[in-house]
Amino acid sequence: MTGLASARVVTVQPGGEHATVAAGVAAARAHDTVAVKAGVYREHGITIDRPLTLAGGEGAVVDADGAGGIFTVTAPDVEIRNLRLRGVPTSFTAEHAAIQLEGAVRATIENNSIEACFFGIYAANSHTCRLQGNIIRGAQTRLTSSGNGIHLWYCRDITILENTIAGHRDGIYMEFVRAGTVDRNRCEENLRYGLHFMFSDSCQYADNLFRRNGAGVAVMYTSNVLMENNTFEQSWGGASYGVLLKDIRDSRVTGNRFCDNSTGVHMEGSDRVYVAGNLFAGNGWALKLMANCLDNTVSANDFVDNSFAVATNSRQNNSRFEGNYWSGYRGVDLDRDGYGDLPFRPVSLFSLLVESHPPTLVLLRSLLVEVLDLAERAMPTLTPETLVDRRPRMRPNL
Repeated sequence: MTGLASARVVTVQPGGEHATVAAGVAAARAHDTVAVKAGVYREHGITIDRPLTLAGGEGAVVDADGAGGIFTVTAPDVEIRNLRLRGVPTSFTAEHAAIQLEGAVRATIENNSIEACFFGIYAANSHTCRLQGNIIRGAQTRLTSSGNGIHLWYCRDITILENTIAGHRDGIYMEFVRAGTVDRNRCEENLRYGLHFMFSDSCQYADNLFRRNGAGVAVMYTSNVLMENNTFEQSWGGASYGVLLKDIRDSRVTGNRFCDNSTGVHMEGSDRVYVAGNLFAGNGWALKLMANCLDNTVSANDFVDNSFAVATNSRQNNSRFEGNYWSGYRGVDLDRDGYGDLPFRPVSLFSLLVESHPPTLVLLRSLLVEVLDLAERAMPTLTPETLVDRRPRMRPNL
């Protein structure tokens, strides 16, 4: 309490007693506020090794001018807010970042504008930090020369909230993260993934928008993940997905929107995933469920106007489908309980042919495809016998 009570404000301004941000940080004692006034400060390599608040005023810009990273935080209880940061160069030997957290605890990085930087915010071996309200825009057009907007490595209890990220390799990258929260962010037009998520158990991401990213979102080698109320849209390409789930266990995918993607959800080697209450609309493939997926539940989703509702690579199915709405269902509901009286088989014969022979996709709108699918519905012989929705809903959740 004594340190907080005696905290001072150290002012940084051109022509003042402290004319550089580095000078202001060096002059500050623990728990002081360094107030950065309007001006362009061409600096890099500033280390913050004591608890401080670094607050920018309107027009305060720190430009690394291609020389290296700007801030490295090694102390607990550091806040960096309201600064415009730019000019961090690409490096093939170091992860230069506008803000780098190294073993930081309870850091708050808030309402900064980060532009034309190799990495935006890079956190390693840090915990109990909050990254909120930052606008992070990269300028690269090649994966090989682009870093990530927000990058976490070996962290826990990190909150990533209400950030806007575009033009980076991955919008948000998380590896070996525990108990992370990624909520209400906007990741658009990143070169690879909007979110890239590996070996990171017990995390959640909710209410985010992932739009027009190169390959969508990838969640891999992880368990106990909650993916809720997100929007995944307009990721198009031969290897693009709304979301890729690879080797995922005991997780929930609920209330999301997968719209206008090459593939809405691609599941591979994933077990005990609950996929419910989602909208799949206007995708090439709504759901690709590989044969090595076990004990998943696909329930109460809406599949609307997708070229293929469900695709798989085998006649075997080890997951359960129940109570979904299928816009291609042509059954009737004579007892008026809201469910069709006949089961629905969402895997078409043609989708199996495309899975094994991709060039046949050119026949998608041909009469031959309609004849094949009609014959398969009448007498199923090649499509998965157990991949069936026995209680298809007659109306969508919309």
